[in-house]
Amino acid sequence: MRPSTMATYSTALEVPSLPPNITCAPVDNTAENLIFGSYYILVFLLALNGNSLALWIFSRQRGTSSPANVFLMHLAVADLSYIIILPLRATYHLTGGHWPFGEIPCRLAGFLFYVNMYASIYFLACVAGDRYLAVVHAVRSLKLRQARYAHIASFSLWALVTVAMAPLLVTRQTAEMNGSTVCLQLYREKASRKALVSLGVAFIPPFLATLACYLLIIRSLRRGSRLEPSLRLRALRTIGLVMLIYVVCFLPYHASRATYILGYSLDLPCRTQRALALANRLTSSLTCLNGALDPLVYLFGAEKFRGTLQKLLCRGQAAGSSATSGDLKGTHESSVSAKSEF
Repeated sequence: MRPSTMATYSTALEVPSLPPNITCAPVDNTAENLIFGSYYILVFLLALNGNSLALWIFSRQRGTSSPANVFLMHLAVADLSYIIILPLRATYHLTGGHWPFGEIPCRLAGFLFYVNMYASIYFLACVAGDRYLAVVHAVRSLKLRQARYAHIASFSLWALVTVAMAPLLVTRQTAEMNGSTVCLQLYREKASRKALVSLGVAFIPPFLATLACYLLIIRSLRRGSRLEPSLRLRALRTIGLVMLIYVVCFLPYHASRATYILGYSLDLPCRTQRALALANRLTSSLTCLNGALDPLVYLFGAEKFRGTLQKLLCRGQAAGSSATSGDLKGTHESSVSAKSEF
């Protein structure tokens, strides 16, 4: 970025003005930095505890893993990798927009953030596809829905997302200004129209696939599925929670990001520039909530996870656990596959 462009940053948070030919007066973002820094620390603690527990539980179920459990285990790995950079973001804000870690950590912070955000999005889509097969094509999909196929799909997704985000590692992302170092990669403050294409390709397919799968599941349940009422309710809760994660965590960011990219090269008033930059940072922070909300998906979406957690929390309630185990045996054939997931 040219020095003339760099002069448009705010001295407090050091965010660039969108048009390169307009200089906006610096503003005091002390309160904003404090809020963002505290928020990232809180989300980090919640997500770290929830996903660490989930990964430990899933790792104990390797011999009997279902496809859904495999996808959820990879989702927990993505979440943990996703949140390890949150302390760096918190430090950045709590030091008034100063990045003390250097160029390479700046690139890695952005790379890990976006690799694992999109990995999470695609694993949620995989969970949706597995749910669709389990509910709508329960018997016919038994051969397809095996743990080894889920692992193959998961590692393929990891490779695809990693390669797609690799360019983030090769471009300079720090800048010196007013005695402070700014990490542009944290909020992708550089933008170009070409980025719209990659943004759409990365988000729209998994989002539409997830939405389509859950609409088809809902239609199947309304038409009269052979699932028991309690399982039907669990399925609907899982559907609602996953779609809530998309609506709260991912959809606002991608809508805001597209607007930010479109406005980056325009001659916009300073107030509009700052509003777009703030929306970019705010919606980016919302994506982090995914790591704190995903443990609820494990709780509602994986029967074995829920059972193991109940044993950990209520060791004295063995009878309730036995009742759940017995309940799994007395269902229709077409609901066997779905019941193990819900």
